[in-house]
Amino acid sequence: MSKANQAAAAAPDPRLFVQAVDKAMRVLEAFAQRAEPLSLAEIAGLAGLDRSGAQRLCYTLRHLGYLELEPGGRGHVPGLRLLDRSYDLLRMHPLVQRATSPLIELRRATQERVDLSLPDDVSIVYAVRLQSKRENFIATLVGRRLPAFCSSGGRAMLAQLDDARVEDILARSDRRPFTPKSIVDIPALRGKIAEARALGHAFALEERLLGEVVLAAAITDRGGEPIGAIHIAGSLAEWEPADFQRRMAPLAMETARALSG
Repeated sequence: MSKANQAAAAAPDPRLFVQAVDKAMRVLEAFAQRAEPLSLAEIAGLAGLDRSGAQRLCYTLRHLGYLELEPGGRGHVPGLRLLDRSYDLLRMHPLVQRATSPLIELRRATQERVDLSLPDDVSIVYAVRLQSKRENFIATLVGRRLPAFCSSGGRAMLAQLDDARVEDILARSDRRPFTPKSIVDIPALRGKIAEARALGHAFALEERLLGEVVLAAAITDRGGEPIGAIHIAGSLAEWEPADFQRRMAPLAMETARALSG
């Protein structure tokens, strides 16, 4: 985690912290917990607000374009204005700016899905996703957040950290499995991270999606701190795991090295 993120995660200074902003963000973050429109009562419950407070905040956010009423009348959904802020983040992020052309070249060379993820404490967030010939809906979306422990990109970045920081992240992670093949046991995860250190890339087999094989290499800054990861994902219907690793690992590592420093 960067120093800026560490500072943000610390207890806020009550002299500077604006409670109203916190409540508004909790309303928006309520949608991360559901996949359908939310009623006022549901938003209030998920955001930890009373109904009156939720009503005022939802009205304000609708007026500003950050919430909308679902056309079928089933409740609130995120507004299009949120995409403007995602666009601002991506166009201003220095690694996303530098990585886009190399990622396009990597996608062309591999003919498989290529992703760029960014670290955020115990999670990774996908910032660029260049699709292959077959995808599921979730795997196409920028902004998807995953626990670092179960992602090849997360493990590749964890491999760049010292053992104390790795142990802290693993201890604070929600280690629920995504598939029957997800590795969630801490000793086994330590082994996978040690493997990534030795190989220079991390490898995950059906841990997030059944039938998917993914490998990743970490991008580091000049001090060796992980600032992102390059992922390449393929299908077990087309690849033997060993063949995929042999073919794709050098390409991912070369691209990550070119973007590091």
